[in-house]
Amino acid sequence: MLTSQKFSDTPSRVLVVGGGYVGLYVALKLQKKVAARGGIVTLVDPRPYMTYQPLLPEVASGSVEARHVVVPHRRHLPRTEVVTGTVTAIDHDRRTATVEASEGTSFELPYRDVVVAAGAVTRTFPVPGLAEHGIGLKTVEEALTLRNGVLERIEHASLLPPGSPERARALTVVGVGGGFAGIEAIAELEDMARHAVAANPRLDRAELRFVLVEAMGRVMPEVTEQQAGWVVEHLRSRGVEVLLNTSLASAVDGVVELVAMPDRTPVQSFPADTLLWTAGVQAAPAARHFGFPLDPRGRITADATLRILDAEDRPVEGAWTAGDVAAVPDLTGGGVGGYCVPNAQHAVRQAKHLAANLYSARFGTGRLEEYEHHHLGVVAGLGKHRGVGRVLGLELKGAPAWLAHRGYHGAAVPTWERKLRVLADWSLGAALGRDTTGTSDVAAPYRAFRSAAAPVPPPAETVAGGH
Repeated sequence: MLTSQKFSDTPSRVLVVGGGYVGLYVALKLQKKVAARGGIVTLVDPRPYMTYQPLLPEVASGSVEARHVVVPHRRHLPRTEVVTGTVTAIDHDRRTATVEASEGTSFELPYRDVVVAAGAVTRTFPVPGLAEHGIGLKTVEEALTLRNGVLERIEHASLLPPGSPERARALTVVGVGGGFAGIEAIAELEDMARHAVAANPRLDRAELRFVLVEAMGRVMPEVTEQQAGWVVEHLRSRGVEVLLNTSLASAVDGVVELVAMPDRTPVQSFPADTLLWTAGVQAAPAARHFGFPLDPRGRITADATLRILDAEDRPVEGAWTAGDVAAVPDLTGGGVGGYCVPNAQHAVRQAKHLAANLYSARFGTGRLEEYEHHHLGVVAGLGKHRGVGRVLGLELKGAPAWLAHRGYHGAAVPTWERKLRVLADWSLGAALGRDTTGTSDVAAPYRAFRSAAAPVPPPAETVAGGH
């Protein structure tokens, strides 16, 4: 294990574990203030950037450039000590964290205050074949792979015999999960696929098969029942098969087996080359190794001031948490089970609130304010010029919801530099049309070089007589 002497030697380190919404905004708000007090903010995350996840469906459809939905830590946190690695353990009694960097290198990092902002990961279930054939939509890499995979399958299908099982399989896309992420993803992908097929004379739109599977009796619990019904009918009008009260039972060998809920009666079985899984999120499993109490859902327990609580529900001095990894009481009474729901709206506001409280506790008056935020509403994009949402009690659908979706997320993307890049993508798309160019070898970038570097086989000898 290496020592931590290569890092800033200060007794006033604020260690931020995780560089997502909470980690980025806490560091942004504290880096100058803490430095002015002789301390430093240190941010540790395995990725060198924060991902603006609400726009990943648009990355998957090509409406937004992938690099523009990520915020590089080093560029936007110049006064923060950035460590690209993973916190594997926290010993809060000793005020040290164990960090694992590349190739297994690990070291201890001392701190005075710790902010646990490890976020969430995709929630999965032990469905046979899911790990081998499914893909999530939680990272920008997944969004790019999904986009390139669908476009590559469309091109591949166009070279197969019409009506063949292999062609049908290549043109089948299955999405599991009818929440916001799943609805937006299936709608954006269908929009992109339809444009790609229209540009290929060897294919017909009717050959595309998009299937949305949802275990509950409705989609998008964040909107009204009437709006959820409209979303289902809208998707069906575009040819998407929406199967409610249905669950994925198996995906072995890429064959999707669906069952009815709750009795799990077999419904149908068919092969599909694209299986998208967006059936919810769960607190990052890393939180189990940090030594703080967890609630039944694996989240770190916190009070409304965003301090971590011990086993007796007492605040732990110098320990803070927020976002998807934290069980934060919802003082408005609108949260599920009395806690804030895991979404970007809460994460960003909690981060700013946490930063103010931490600074007050360590360097200021010591007065802490409780976090309370009334939900403003939700908006979802369903492809170009289509959307659904509920903002301040006002129900929206169609083009108005789509405009509200772009307006909200255009404003919510962190930093002005990234806002301008996303706005430029949208503007170019409006002026020049949708780009359905795929880069299929991203998943195998060495293929072309290795093919060129491979020994050239000698030419086959010509048989006498020209045969």
